[in-house]
Amino acid sequence: MVEEITIEEALNLKNALFIDVRSEGEFAEATIPGAVNIPVFENEERAAIGTLYHQAGPDHARRLGLKLVAPKLPQKLTAVDQLAGDKSLAIFCWRGGQRSQFMAGMLDIMGYPVYRIIGGYKAYRQYVNIYLGREELTQKAVVLHGLTGVGKTEALVALEERGLPALDLEGLAEHRGSVYGKIGLPPSPSQKAFESSIVKFLTTIGDNSIFFVECESRRIGNLLVPSPLMSSIKNGIRVLLYAPIDQRVKRIRDVYTCGPDNNIKELQRATASLEKKIGRNRVETLNSMLAEGNFEPVFTYLLKYYYDPLYKYPEIPDDNYDLCVDTTDMKKAVDDIVEFAKSL
Repeated sequence: MVEEITIEEALNLKNALFIDVRSEGEFAEATIPGAVNIPVFENEERAAIGTLYHQAGPDHARRLGLKLVAPKLPQKLTAVDQLAGDKSLAIFCWRGGQRSQFMAGMLDIMGYPVYRIIGGYKAYRQYVNIYLGREELTQKAVVLHGLTGVGKTEALVALEERGLPALDLEGLAEHRGSVYGKIGLPPSPSQKAFESSIVKFLTTIGDNSIFFVECESRRIGNLLVPSPLMSSIKNGIRVLLYAPIDQRVKRIRDVYTCGPDNNIKELQRATASLEKKIGRNRVETLNSMLAEGNFEPVFTYLLKYYYDPLYKYPEIPDDNYDLCVDTTDMKKAVDDIVEFAKSL
């Protein structure tokens, strides 16, 4: 028997496989984090059914839907068999309508323990909006500050590997937050998917926890950091990371030239976008050096004369921060941050 549950009950399920039965286009825009896509209808099929619904009514649309889905049922069941294992199934569509009813009923007949989420993905979006609609988070942020190239993302990854909660917003956004931010990265997620990943992280660590995060502006690429998280970053515990410029330049090179042909064409296009900031002649000079693979002077110039004046972080320890850490030796730096975290 199919059991209908709320989104809150669904998110508290143990050992459950979430199955999004919406079309692949709907799934690609955003879904419940961790869900797999086994669509009842593909994009074109869904469009055809919608058109027939408006032209001839619901009965004709349902008959077309059954005609389209029936030949594919064995394939869909095989997909569930391969993914489910010993898990129960939580089925959802856009708003808990006929697609999830159909799939849940079929899987119930096949003997699976099946839940159907009331309100579907729409209910999950309401859950996310309510969570992010609060003025303040209950969790406390430990915020990593520092000039470009000091290794803030590297430190976050290392902290997570040590078992500490670290929220890598740039990683979730698939954007490093600079003019070179998209080089070598896949397309960014939708705003909805970005927000869902943030809420999943915060609910996983629970209320009244601490978490590590990099100081970010409101916008990362085309994505916006939710307001309560921005407030938490603004009011968080402040950790300053610093390192000599040669070490910072090395980190920049390691990150941005790791790709086919050292990403030279992408670096040149990104540098050209700075023309209004640093002038055409400077852009031409920097791009000529990039073409020759002469990366160090390019990155050194951009750090010293563009990024450092833009962000204005100290290059040495500063009393305005709760902790100051030299990241020349990243392992030691992370050790220091871990020890600091134990006192919080």
